[in-house]
Amino acid sequence: MPAVFFQTPLRRFTGGRPSVEAAGATLRELIDALEDAYPGIREHLVNPDDATRLALGLAAVIDGEPTNMGLLTRLDGVREVHFLPAIAGGAG
Repeated sequence: MPAVFFQTPLRRFTGGRPSVEAAGATLRELIDALEDAYPGIREHLVNPDDATRLALGLAAVIDGEPTNMGLLTRLDGVREVHFLPAIAGGAG
């Protein structure tokens, strides 16, 4: 079962804990398990206009690698999931 890490704003759902454990075969299932344990957290993790995507401005990093598969990301053998602010940029 992977450890799931949260930035400070989401810790209000976990009683202030920076990380919790949650199970799921996919990122979607993991978020469902988090919602069961910490009601209200899903609305901050999932895009309300497209339930197949993470919330705008949020990224998931799985065992140190950013995912581009969104909520379909498989979590087989995963040890850590980090929900972080998405970083965008480019040459200006």
